[in-house]
Amino acid sequence: MIDPIAISLGPLKIHWYGIIMGLAFFLGTYLARHNSKRSGIDPDHVLNMVVLIIPAAIVCARLYYVVFEWAQYKDNLMDIFAVWKGGLAIHGGLIGGVLAGTYYIRKHNLPFLRLADIFMPSVILGQAIGRWGNFINQEAHGETVSAEFMAKFPAFIRDQMFIGGQYYHPTFLYESLWNLVVFGILMLLLYRLKKFDGQVLFSYMILYSIGRFFIEGMRTDSLLIADTLRVAQLVSLSLIALGAILMLVFARKSKQSRPSQNSME
Repeated sequence: MIDPIAISLGPLKIHWYGIIMGLAFFLGTYLARHNSKRSGIDPDHVLNMVVLIIPAAIVCARLYYVVFEWAQYKDNLMDIFAVWKGGLAIHGGLIGGVLAGTYYIRKHNLPFLRLADIFMPSVILGQAIGRWGNFINQEAHGETVSAEFMAKFPAFIRDQMFIGGQYYHPTFLYESLWNLVVFGILMLLLYRLKKFDGQVLFSYMILYSIGRFFIEGMRTDSLLIADTLRVAQLVSLSLIALGAILMLVFARKSKQSRPSQNSME
């Protein structure tokens, strides 16, 4: 088992979870700045937005998790602040990030959809990296599995997924790999295939949510409504539907706005 504390300096303890999340934010910011240059947006806007987005995303990700797990925290309110133990819900983080980003965009009169397209590869890359924080904390896993099943995975994953004398599905790994696939698709769209602003954002909504819906069904620690409905699956279905509708609407608008060959002649 990997010690969740990476560095101890007297009373100061630096957790792997924090290091991994910090790496995700750093790489995501670097990538967004790089993408902004290719999209005609001043990279300084990206840095200014990140200063608002990161704290807003962390706070909302934690609040979202705490609301659905209130029974766990109502008698231990100080544990609400122990984010290094895990418990950051990505959908809550997305809400916080969108709210903070929208505030900055409206204040500076910037194109929302173009900036969203710039940021979405960074978001999904950060999610892929962040899942390894769940790995260190031995969370976001699935049901128990046999030793024979786990034999196909590298030893360090087998060892970390051996919890309480049993092996568990490494669902964190499935989502991390799926997110990397989505990252590749979004980068291809942004640099080669994009036809209209918003296309990368809507693709993220659809593709990430498809993977999350199925992987969430394998997990044992899902946030629930009425003890039966998995919150992440409901949100994923909503995002898939909304993303598909917006994709069709904006694709049609883009096609209509392009001059036909006959009019050009």
